[in-house]
Amino acid sequence: MMLEDLPENPRILDVGCGSGMQTIELAKLSDGQIGALDNHEPFLEDLKLRAEKEGVSGNIRVVKGDMTNLSYEEGSFDLIWSEGSIFVIGFEKGLLEWRRLLTDKGYLVVSEMTWLRSDVPEEASAFMKQVYLGYPEIKTSEENIEIARNNGYRVIGFFVLPSKSWWDNYHTPIEAKLPAIKTKYKDDNEALQFIAFEEAEIDMFRKYSDYYGYVFYILQVE
Repeated sequence: MMLEDLPENPRILDVGCGSGMQTIELAKLSDGQIGALDNHEPFLEDLKLRAEKEGVSGNIRVVKGDMTNLSYEEGSFDLIWSEGSIFVIGFEKGLLEWRRLLTDKGYLVVSEMTWLRSDVPEEASAFMKQVYLGYPEIKTSEENIEIARNNGYRVIGFFVLPSKSWWDNYHTPIEAKLPAIKTKYKDDNEALQFIAFEEAEIDMFRKYSDYYGYVFYILQVE
């Protein structure tokens, strides 16, 4: 157990929860009270249905809100979880602003797109700059760890999400649907541009998955 100081029934905030697959698992694993926050109403409605089906609706309170403007009181949570969403506010800004919401020895667990090597090919670098246009630049795990330490966190650990997870849960299912979607929207230029981007993203990951990926950072307030 990496979160040794977590209370028996922790107060958890899942920031950018989406449709809440991880929220359901957090509820089952922790038996805590979870605030599931997202700004997209259809995701939250889907999460409500999932929670009811899985028997954990009593542990989860869905909240439509903006992660860039969290109004919770200081020390409201024992754990803040943010899976693939902190890029919206920026890794450093998120760590800085969310720290006040955590209790003493509270935990922050976030996943962030990260360079896994320093010798990133120009093609991969240029593509990711396009994907994250308007957001803070992607950093290495060493840089993110330094940011965490400079903002008052102890780094409990970190790990790379396996590329197999990308293929099994994201790229392969999308790739299988693309031919039919291209046929259906063959006269829709906007849709075809989006499809072309999805194909480029899959191709880029196929070529350069050794160079980038999501890294989970497990941090604790010092």
